[in-house]
Amino acid sequence: MRICNTSEEWIESLEFIWQGYGISTGHWHNSRMHDAASAITLISLLQEAQGLGMARLDAQMLLLHACGHDPIDRAWLLAHADDILDTQSREAARQFFARRMGGEPVAYIIGCKEFYGLRLNVDWRVLDPRDDTETLVDWALDIIPAATPWHVLDLGTGSGAIALAVASQRPQIRMSATDASADALVVAQTNAVRLQLSVQWIQADAMQANWFAALGSHRFDLILSNPPYIADTDAHLAALAHEPSLALTSGADGLDAIHSIISHAPEHLHAGAWLLIEHGHDQAQRVQQMFATRGFAQICTRQDMSGNDRCTGACLP
Repeated sequence: MRICNTSEEWIESLEFIWQGYGISTGHWHNSRMHDAASAITLISLLQEAQGLGMARLDAQMLLLHACGHDPIDRAWLLAHADDILDTQSREAARQFFARRMGGEPVAYIIGCKEFYGLRLNVDWRVLDPRDDTETLVDWALDIIPAATPWHVLDLGTGSGAIALAVASQRPQIRMSATDASADALVVAQTNAVRLQLSVQWIQADAMQANWFAALGSHRFDLILSNPPYIADTDAHLAALAHEPSLALTSGADGLDAIHSIISHAPEHLHAGAWLLIEHGHDQAQRVQQMFATRGFAQICTRQDMSGNDRCTGACLP
């Protein structure tokens, strides 16, 4: 199988695949003439994308973005399925398709991602927020009293997804969030300003193994984290090449960051406070053991929407 590393190489591959599916768009480089003659519609362009094996929802969002519409406005797409695309929108859509087929996340291409009812700006500087991480937010909201001004910490905030989601649902809390990437904090701060949510952003030191080093001796009522938890040699990393490795990998078994967080957390939690951590689907048992070794109580794991073990938490006695 040929590996395509650039959009240009994917364009060449698209030409070949389209011919194989009998789609009457001609060669890519001659598509302008053919498009003018064949009147390319929204639905025909969607069919081209699906013929390449692209997920229907991905193709719809990219096409909407190319047409200057809200990428989640699928109702508009259905209502205008037979509309003929102008040249600019058509070429933009095909470039977006090429980028997606090259492995770039849809969120990076359209510049945003919906997370817990919030629209977040995202790009190559931050991890593409996953729906599974909403499991961590749900658990946090179950723990935080509705009217109590707790101080909550999000370690490794990235785009600010977790911190902003929790802050949006519990406006009475004081939310702090850290990240070792200055670029990521810029994205998170931009999201907070646009959403008008108050979060204290803290620059961590990427060279420090202790994730709490920038926080002094401060203690919190709840600590949350979606740290990197993929093994350095995991075969799935090839499909994540567009995302920042700092937010993905953590040692030979993927557990270096989680081990560090659990080890140092007791010095930064009030008595009875909880630490909740997202992890890989096959890491729950090892994470539970780390909590037990460090003396935590009420250790338990929650599953994500797909039924996979996704978050483990415990409280400090």
